[in-house]
Amino acid sequence: MTRRYLDMNQHDALYTVARRYPGGLEVLAKDIGISVNVLRNKLSPTIASHYPSFEEVSIIVEHCHKAGVADSHMPLHAMLARHGLAAFVIPKPELAARDDLSQTVCRVMSEVGAVAEAVSTALLDGVVTVAEADLIEREFHSALSALGEWRARLRLKAGVDPI
Repeated sequence: MTRRYLDMNQHDALYTVARRYPGGLEVLAKDIGISVNVLRNKLSPTIASHYPSFEEVSIIVEHCHKAGVADSHMPLHAMLARHGLAAFVIPKPELAARDDLSQTVCRVMSEVGAVAEAVSTALLDGVVTVAEADLIEREFHSALSALGEWRARLRLKAGVDPI
């Protein structure tokens, strides 16, 4: 049986993101200075005896983000969702100063639309599967992130601390 990895499970998300690193786990392990076997064991959701530390999770996410790995922050979003929290990108002040906010508004509307579509699709047959619930959760967090970024951009535009 093939294991289904869930985006909103912090362990699954970290494993998935790390595997997408350019060159795979072998290159990521080399870049962060540990053996590929140790990294593989720490990332594998099926090995209960090895876990990455907070620092190792942070380093893996940081390397993946710098390498342009899609959804590199997903493990952080998943961990926060587990605790009922959501995160958003804090825009750089120099970028927000030039921002006309129209693209941010469009992104917010697009993300809210993605939530509605995921919910609508899941409810077509009257049953919400674990995979559908995971997708809905991910879309909700994407929308919350977009709203938080919009808020931060507005605050920066007003000359107020974005946090």
